[in-house]
Amino acid sequence: MTDTDRTSSAAPTGQKQPFDLGTGPGRVLVWFYGVFTVAAASRSIVQMVLDFDRAPLAYVLSAVAAVVYGFITYSLVRGGERARRSALVCCAAELLGVLVVGTWTMAEPSAFADATVWSDFGMGYLFIPVILPITGMMWLRRAKNA
Repeated sequence: MTDTDRTSSAAPTGQKQPFDLGTGPGRVLVWFYGVFTVAAASRSIVQMVLDFDRAPLAYVLSAVAAVVYGFITYSLVRGGERARRSALVCCAAELLGVLVVGTWTMAEPSAFADATVWSDFGMGYLFIPVILPITGMMWLRRAKNA
């Protein structure tokens, strides 16, 4: 389905046109979440294959982050109210994960033999892992009112 296919299908009279989550600022979110999906998945796969015994918790958490990022990417591209709600829940879970893992790695650095995507609140990724879910939730809340 192309962008013109999406915009040309008008809603029946009296019904509100569904909001396309992947338009405007949503495209930037799709791009960031897509990049982070690939980055987190690649990193965790390589680490689990080559050196899983060294830091299994860190590598599994990076894989979980990749799955969350992938689901949010899919939901933003898919669009619709159900996808918006699912993405909103996942963004909240992602933010919770970043805050918990970030706090844990700051309070007890020895708990992780290697860094995760969410370690130190995403400092290794320019703090994008903590900024992204907040931005995503703001966009998804705005999309509800559109």
